Amino acid sequence: MAYTAADVKNLREKTGAGMMDCKKALEETNGDLEAAVDFLRAKGLAAAAKKSSRTAAEGLVGVAVEGTKGVAVEVNSETDFVAKNDQFQDFVRKTTEVALGVDGDDVEALKAAAYPTGGTVSDKLTDNVATIGENQQVRRMKTVSVDQGVVVPYVHNAAAPNLGKIGVLVALESEAATDLLEGLGKQLAMHIAAAFPQALTAEGLDAEVIERERAIAREKAAESGKPENVQEKMVEGAVAKYAKENALLSQVFVMDNKTPIQQVVDQAGKDAGAKIVLKDYVRFQLGEGIEKEESDFAAEVAAAVGG
Repeated sequence: MAYTAADVKNLREKTGAGMMDCKKALEETNGDLEAAVDFLRAKGLAAAAKKSSRTAAEGLVGVAVEGTKGVAVEVNSETDFVAKNDQFQDFVRKTTEVALGVDGDDVEALKAAAYPTGGTVSDKLTDNVATIGENQQVRRMKTVSVDQGVVVPYVHNAAAPNLGKIGVLVALESEAATDLLEGLGKQLAMHIAAAFPQALTAEGLDAEVIERERAIAREKAAESGKPENVQEKMVEGAVAKYAKENALLSQVFVMDNKTPIQQVVDQAGKDAGAKIVLKDYVRFQLGEGIEKEESDFAAEVAAAVGG
């Protein structure tokens, strides 16, 4: 058997498919979890239109804005207990503020930058690991800016001011009044936190992800038994639907569940008497893409006792 009970559990959590279907998918794909997800989706047994947003790593996402520039930084810890620690929160807050002065999105440059209380960010991180007694790392950062307008920060369910598990920045380029832009930016940020866009526009979506969606759609279409020309239309329709639902500007605004985000921005510009451009955004969710090993505590204790 090329898979374990934990693999079946993981696949069920990712897809919502039944246990026997998950076992069958893992058998067919020789235990490859991602391939098993695709197998289930192609069979119409999984509702995973995009990667699971379940997170495994702990820590915090920090956001900071200065003038027309904003930055988001993710710092990981091993446990949520540390994420609630005042020393750790202060480190994430100060490191995010330091990141405002770092060019680009270079984490190594951030770690080498001067920390407000002396030494570098990396030095302070080492001190924290020693005093808190748990591994921590500065994982990633992203900066957005505008020439004129605002960058609006938002943290969903903040653990402390500008710190939480989902951090969002919205960059609006415009000559419109700042208070109007900030109100619009806050609404858009809340939408981004909830709707999980993968890119600003359809053109910005990951080409590999699009090809994966195309392959799944092609397999589904083939099983329909319809003529080849109809199958191709089904495939292109499915890919276009995926792009529309995952590109921010074409997503339907969560506030009214009917208006595309591009229209929301355009209408706000008309109301303000000045064009508004949603130039860029950041959405950092704690632990995205990190696989965390599941440990069987009972088995560990039994092994220790037996040893």
